[in-house]
Amino acid sequence: MRYSPTTMIDISRIKAITLDLDDTLWPVWPTIGRAEAALQAWLSENAPATAALSAQPEVKKAVRAEINARHADKVHDLSFLRLASIRALLQQAGEPVHLAEPAFEVFFAERQRVDLFDDALPALAFWSQRLPVVALSNGNADVHRVGIGQHFHASVSAQSLGVAKPDLRIFAAGAQAAGVQLHEVLHIGDDAHADCVGALAAGMQVAWLNREGHGWAHGDTRPHLDVQNLHALCAFWPDYEPTRRPT
Repeated sequence: MRYSPTTMIDISRIKAITLDLDDTLWPVWPTIGRAEAALQAWLSENAPATAALSAQPEVKKAVRAEINARHADKVHDLSFLRLASIRALLQQAGEPVHLAEPAFEVFFAERQRVDLFDDALPALAFWSQRLPVVALSNGNADVHRVGIGQHFHASVSAQSLGVAKPDLRIFAAGAQAAGVQLHEVLHIGDDAHADCVGALAAGMQVAWLNREGHGWAHGDTRPHLDVQNLHALCAFWPDYEPTRRPT
């Protein structure tokens, strides 16, 4: 059953916000799909044998699985795994492995071209004028390349830190980057396990951005808020006046 408590969050305690990126500020899979297509087009022009392998889903899946197994210690570093997979495909196709770096950059550049949810910029502008906002992501989006870096006090990623949500250490690093204690942070994210369970265990206040209205399936310890959009979350601040209401 969907719950939407209205009294559990304590705005007066919030001195900083940590914020997930993928599927919180933009839908990630359309972005990844475009990046994959850009990479495939580049390979077709510059490494056609590799492109032929990459066009076979079972081959690409097997290569990625082998890379993931070989580099289990790098599970938090999506850029490393992507680059290693491209390099492995080039090697398997008998084409120059030094093409992996420019191929990856094509993918990575397109990965930064995101379509923000309508509520993202109004919420970021509101919060960043009042509190330090820290990006806290398991992905490899770069807020500056995306074009929203001006709203962030700092950015902490699983890649840079070496651990991923729900590990306590990434939440602690986010609080430290904001210059506050864990209990003074509101963490916002879409992933019920990585974001909510992890941040709750760290002692943060937590807002679950539950755009699809899913039920909570992670035990009795629940987020402080369950909201369907960022406008609804910002509305807990008395002075919030959204420039665009959700439909």
